[in-house]
Amino acid sequence: MNKTKGLSVAAALMALVPPSVRQGAWAAGSDAPEKVDVKIGFMPLTDCASVVVAAAKGFDKKYGINIVPSKEASWAAVRDKTLSGELDAAHVLYGLVYGVHLGIGGPKQDMAVLMTLNNNGQGISLANHLLREGVTDGPALARLIKTGAREFTFAHTFPTGTHAMWLYYWLASHGINPFTEVKTITVPPPEMVENARIGNMDGFCVGEPWNARGIFDKVSFSVASSQDVWADHPEKVLGTTAGFVKRHPNTARAITMALLEAARYIDNPENRSGVARLISAEAYVNAPLEVIEGRFLGKYEDGRGKAWDDPHAMRFYNDGRVPFPYLSDGMWFLTQHKRWGLLKAHPDYLAVARQINQIDLYTQAAIQTGTPLPESDMRASRLMDGVVWDGKRPDEYADSFGIKF
Repeated sequence: MNKTKGLSVAAALMALVPPSVRQGAWAAGSDAPEKVDVKIGFMPLTDCASVVVAAAKGFDKKYGINIVPSKEASWAAVRDKTLSGELDAAHVLYGLVYGVHLGIGGPKQDMAVLMTLNNNGQGISLANHLLREGVTDGPALARLIKTGAREFTFAHTFPTGTHAMWLYYWLASHGINPFTEVKTITVPPPEMVENARIGNMDGFCVGEPWNARGIFDKVSFSVASSQDVWADHPEKVLGTTAGFVKRHPNTARAITMALLEAARYIDNPENRSGVARLISAEAYVNAPLEVIEGRFLGKYEDGRGKAWDDPHAMRFYNDGRVPFPYLSDGMWFLTQHKRWGLLKAHPDYLAVARQINQIDLYTQAAIQTGTPLPESDMRASRLMDGVVWDGKRPDEYADSFGIKF
């Protein structure tokens, strides 16, 4: 991770910021939001917290807007309502936004990522029946699958989304081809545990609190977290259509600023338990507080007796490191879409990321809210198999994997 100093990017883009924004006079004149009431979709997951907190704590009013959180039933519903304009923006899977932009995740439409909402905090769980077959980890799962004893089924939440990519990467890192050796299905997050309970699948990848809920209900156990796959990985984003940003640039900036304030509030340790209680309500995640709070505070257990404090638990702000929409983050999802045959040819990875990730607008919002900016719009990370991703030579990176579609 590059150290965030807020210098080079901020200096280069300061000229783009309207004078009244630089001076802090937000509510007056041409910088006023074009649309005051904004409907933001979210899925009942722990990482919807920024949307909920921004509305509940009044950070939206500070920037002249009124955020109306809208709980949705599936990622497909989030996609469809965002594209139709029923939702102005959404808490959404990073890879869903990129897939729609390229026409591989639904109707093709130009899309925009305003900011990253969180890093980390997803998980891969296995159904408890696998314990009776001797499976406690990835290598044991691979051995069982390769016996050819039966068909194995795993679930994710959306074909181009983050959970599909974490699941595929984890399986492949253990020598399991997710397209030829197992069956994969799509299941909405709140339905994941029940589907495992009735035997529809052997494992799943989903956001919290549903991995913790599987343990709580004695249905499944944790075999990996998404931060085991990629520490401090990008996860959900604040997504919308490119058309919304073009028509409502000031509103888009105001939403970003409100959620930046919410992210900073959530990552204050003094506020974490209160936020967990807030989002546990029926109107939001609708799960017992004890199911949400543990992993939200970084206190993990796997359902088999192991407990630990995870230094890479879910983060929303982390001194400004989380929210910046790094171009390399978006490009990574494209490399995985190509790896798994969702894209038939290499796209212009960098050009697509520049089209989608609204770095100019984000920079304006960051300056106004005092959020540090990184030295570069690219970053480097080492994933679970030791492979480093830094945004360079994406064609070669996408083609380098031994297991692919």
